[in-house]
Amino acid sequence: MKIPCEIVVWYVLPTIRREIARELVFEHGMTQAQVARKFEVTDAAISQYLKKKRGENEIIQNSERYPLFFNEIKNSAKRLASGDADFVTEMCKLCYTVKNCGMLAEIYEQYTGYDAPQCAMADAEIQRMMLKE
Repeated sequence: MKIPCEIVVWYVLPTIRREIARELVFEHGMTQAQVARKFEVTDAAISQYLKKKRGENEIIQNSERYPLFFNEIKNSAKRLASGDADFVTEMCKLCYTVKNCGMLAEIYEQYTGYDAPQCAMADAEIQRMMLKE
């Protein structure tokens, strides 16, 4: 059985990277090389994210929680483009969002066929606040 952290590494992080890369290049005018340096990956990896050869995930994209997730992606990209944040901090914030909006449990259950363990579940109060926004 996979643990939720494996789900994050295999499915969530690549999607986050893809979405941020697309925002930084297409909305903030950064070059692929600049984004690659921020991500500490190769220019080729950024090219694959932009061409949707990496990080494509239908479960995430079709989630009813995707608009909330994507709004946080836009906020993170804006902070990264302006230099107000670092990549690691933004990745952690986005993982927190994925968990606490309920998306991690949803992804876990769809990939494994099992009920999500407690550690993948959103804090109920935080989830209520996030879904109200």
